[in-house]
Amino acid sequence: MNKLKYYLAALFAFTLWGTFSLVLKPLHAYPSLDILFYRVFSCALIMTVISLLFKRAKLRSMISYFKSLKRKDQWHIAGLNIGSSVLLTANWFSFIYVMNHVSVRATSVAYLVCPIITTVLAYFILKDRLNKFQWLSVFLSLAGCLLLSYTSMIDMFYSSLIGLTYACYLISQHINKNLDKFLILNFHILLSAVILLPFFPTFSGSIPTDFKFYFYIEIIALFYTIIPLFLNLYALSGISSSKVGMMLNINPIIAFILAGVVYLEPLGTLQICAYVLIFIAVLVFNGCHLFKVKNN
Repeated sequence: MNKLKYYLAALFAFTLWGTFSLVLKPLHAYPSLDILFYRVFSCALIMTVISLLFKRAKLRSMISYFKSLKRKDQWHIAGLNIGSSVLLTANWFSFIYVMNHVSVRATSVAYLVCPIITTVLAYFILKDRLNKFQWLSVFLSLAGCLLLSYTSMIDMFYSSLIGLTYACYLISQHINKNLDKFLILNFHILLSAVILLPFFPTFSGSIPTDFKFYFYIEIIALFYTIIPLFLNLYALSGISSSKVGMMLNINPIIAFILAGVVYLEPLGTLQICAYVLIFIAVLVFNGCHLFKVKNN
């Protein structure tokens, strides 16, 4: 039960992300880069203001902790978090592009591939231990993804790209357990804004004048970026990367349902079977923790 709050944090974050298409699709007429620019700049502004107004004590404490580390550890943490910002920026752009210019279902497959990549990386890099049922769930997920790739190799390519960037981000955040999650996220997004700023004058379109654009951007910034990412980092502080990664499957299952029910994207028997396999994999992987199933 002491781990329940971390599972609930991940559950809420991924459930929220599963409905992302509802606020992103209304912006399909705008270039993907414009959506990315305004999303990141808005998030950076909101989080920086909150940090400066309400997190100054935590900020001073985190800076003091960082200064107390050995130089080697300082470089390691700095490099890791700079890399995390780059990964997050790449993940956001690829997701927006695929959602609005390829298909909603391709983005849902991305976050089915991501848990497999995350789990395997966590096993080899972080030495996360997996029992036989959890390995079974990995192979079930892999089988489901292979079925989906059979229907469209192009979608699978884009999906793998999105999934890989976020899997690497999840793994990279495992080391940040001693740092304030909100401030770390603020750093990632602020650096992402710095990375994108030089490209804004050249690659952005004309400044949007429609109120709808800014309305949806602010919803995306707050409810589909800041809140779920913070909850995601919080979950990682209490449960392993592989468990958080497998719970990520909740996101694409919801997106998959919306793709068929709301956006009427064609759905075949093979795809249904693939998603059923992956849903079973999620239950199997987390069963021993969520349902107290005793296993080796």
